[in-house]
Amino acid sequence: MNISRFINIILILTGGLIALYAQAEENQNVYILIGGIVMLMTGLYRLSRGISSKREDDTFIKEEKE
Repeated sequence: MNISRFINIILILTGGLIALYAQAEENQNVYILIGGIVMLMTGLYRLSRGISSKREDDTFIKEEKE
């Protein structure tokens, strides 16, 4: 596992836990909630940027043999 993927997973987990923790309290701290969401979204963006797009195969027939 390379270091970039590890950082992405840590950002996602930490951001999600912080967002849940900030939302669970009676007196919500908006700044902590926003910070958790920013960490979560940053991790998701970095993770999705590293995943290559699916290559589409040609759907038409290139050569027909009879």
